[in-house]
Amino acid sequence: MGTEDRRLRVLINEESEGEGPEVAGDFQIRWEAVRSTSAFLEGLQDDPPAFALLSCGHDGVDVPLVEQVHEVLTESGGAVLLSSPRASLEWAVLARRLGGGALLAEPLSQDELAPELEGRIEKPEGIPIPSDAGGGGGSRLVGGGPQMMRVVRAVAQVGDSPATVLLTGESGTGKELVARALHWASPRRDGPFVAINCAAVPEHLLESEFFGHERGAFTGAVAMKRGRFERADGGTLFLDEVGDMSLILQAKLLRTLEEREIERVGSESGLPVDVRILAATNRALRERIAAGKFRDDLYHRLAVAEIHLPPLRDRMEDLEELVIHFVSRFSARYGRSVRGVGLDVFRRLRTHPWPGNVRELRNVLDQAVLSCRGEWIREGDLKLGEDSPSLSLHLERAGPAGYSPTDSLEEVERDHINRVLEFTGGAMKEAAEILGIHRNTLTRKVRLYGLSREENGR
Repeated sequence: MGTEDRRLRVLINEESEGEGPEVAGDFQIRWEAVRSTSAFLEGLQDDPPAFALLSCGHDGVDVPLVEQVHEVLTESGGAVLLSSPRASLEWAVLARRLGGGALLAEPLSQDELAPELEGRIEKPEGIPIPSDAGGGGGSRLVGGGPQMMRVVRAVAQVGDSPATVLLTGESGTGKELVARALHWASPRRDGPFVAINCAAVPEHLLESEFFGHERGAFTGAVAMKRGRFERADGGTLFLDEVGDMSLILQAKLLRTLEEREIERVGSESGLPVDVRILAATNRALRERIAAGKFRDDLYHRLAVAEIHLPPLRDRMEDLEELVIHFVSRFSARYGRSVRGVGLDVFRRLRTHPWPGNVRELRNVLDQAVLSCRGEWIREGDLKLGEDSPSLSLHLERAGPAGYSPTDSLEEVERDHINRVLEFTGGAMKEAAEILGIHRNTLTRKVRLYGLSREENGR
């Protein structure tokens, strides 16, 4: 569509004054105001414009009319925009569903109108999104650089063996995805894949989560429960954040791996299980072994094969493929018609340090697809730095780790609870899960230490 054809035809209220806002930038828009619904529809059929803007405050504008206009303009390659003199969820949802844009506020302003038009007018220099870019299922490893090729070769080498595999790397590098790829590459691929985050389950419940329990084994055990080992029988059990387990549970895990049988909590008999173990950690286990916090024999039992996942900053050659993969996936998930990513987006992404690695990139692109106006993602659709949907800001707010050896236990507990609450933004439920205590216990300690904050009710 040439520059001379970029016309914005507007159906506005009879009382509206003037020709509308002046739209600046590298593109030129000719504003054509139409006050009659019949004349508006007739004009669409005879000479469809690039854009049609319908005022929801106009007496003749209703949902069927908007859908009719959308159908006509879709055939001619145009787009429909909606504006309203008041907030309306119904119209806002319709604007997003039909045009992928926001409901514009009246009176119209250049600052609000220009971004809506820009994404639809210019096809920026960038990379188009292939229709099948987001496929591949849960076992797909994205990236063709030397770092990921090394990972792929390692998965292919040990995937069809029964060996336990230890996956190492920073948080967010995709350790569970690689674990699923190992499961897919094994003879157990038709069996269950069961995952458990060892750091997310409170210590007193972890044994029951692993091995299950019998009815009446403890207060609250009103029925028999199958643990993760039993549920993974014939398949794969993925132990995420295995470095955070207590030494007591490490000993029980080692025994289970050696004897290939479990014992439910409250039971006196063993139960054989056929499970392949995959484990992951973002901690330096050799350092924890030296500090007496992780068993050396369990480490060697888990690390029969070891695969290290590189941080995103060390595999930037895969950035383009990762972006295309995630944008395609989220575009399909949300019903968006995102067809490409501008080069300005890639330039911005390459300057970000990515403390949250691929997980952070995925979250950033998830938000960008939702925020995208038009068919191309631009730099303005990204939220990075302090606005990034990642944990980096929370980690910064939590401050440096560590405490003085002269601090009392009460001081250490108070400081740690305060740090966790800062990390979760005051969300008590999340903080209690991280601390491994009941929310009521956390509430009592917050009051005891005078740590109450406005957000702590969540």
